[in-house]
Amino acid sequence: MRTRFLFLIPVFLWFCTAPSFAQDFSKVEIKTIKVAGNIYMLQGAGGNIGVSVGPDGILIVDDQYAPLADRIKAALKKLGDGKLKFILNTHYHGDHTGSNPIFGPDAPIISQTNARKRLTTEQQSKFFGWKFPPMPKEGLPVITFDQSVSVFFNGEEIKVIHFPHGHTDGDSVVFFTGANVVHMGDDFFQGRFPVVDLENGGDVEGMTRNVAEIISKLPADVKIIPGHGALSDLDGLKLFHRMLVETTAIVRKKMKAHKTLAQIKAEGLPEEWKAWGAGYIKTDMWLALVYTSLSEHAKH
Repeated sequence: MRTRFLFLIPVFLWFCTAPSFAQDFSKVEIKTIKVAGNIYMLQGAGGNIGVSVGPDGILIVDDQYAPLADRIKAALKKLGDGKLKFILNTHYHGDHTGSNPIFGPDAPIISQTNARKRLTTEQQSKFFGWKFPPMPKEGLPVITFDQSVSVFFNGEEIKVIHFPHGHTDGDSVVFFTGANVVHMGDDFFQGRFPVVDLENGGDVEGMTRNVAEIISKLPADVKIIPGHGALSDLDGLKLFHRMLVETTAIVRKKMKAHKTLAQIKAEGLPEEWKAWGAGYIKTDMWLALVYTSLSEHAKH
């Protein structure tokens, strides 16, 4: 008991100081959505979890917040009796990696190289007011890759590909090649303006390019798990891409007309995109993100 208590201390301290988009987890339920084949999506608080269940066991993509770990375990148990064999992190943010220290002792964690680097040291964002302390050792990825890695599991190749400078500088997109399912991580917010972590390698135009490249690779009947929001498809991802292109073009045009950020916020966006500000990123914040990202490009 004492050993377990000592193990939990760094996990508890990490969680208490890590930023969180949902402070009260007591009423959060983990919902299970069948995606296709043996692939499922778990929704609770934080990033959507992708799950592969089959004869080889269980693989998960992201793991939300530490206080939800037991509920996530219970949801996984209902899907199959197999053991957890792999954990994939799509990037470093705590709403996707919070349960790493709890699941890490059970199965190896895999991430892109930059994501692990950011998990090992304190990360800050003045723009969002975030501060992520270093991840406890138990929650760090033990396998990293630069460009891509494949896990051959449950009868298919699960291909994990790095797309640089989109949401962060360590983003991974997970392709379940047999099931025809893609987990986009936070390079896709379904029907909402996305978080772009500019201070930690993110870039609005980079995200736009990455999404366009991914769209070009996908078949028409693909199922897409977004980082946040409801299960989607190719049309949903194309709409998200059009939003990125059109809203960025609006801000760029106004910047060229020498309008200030305050003026751009006051003028807002066309009616079509107003509902997209109902999530964590409100319209004013999205305009500020685009403005700041374009301004940084102009300096170089």
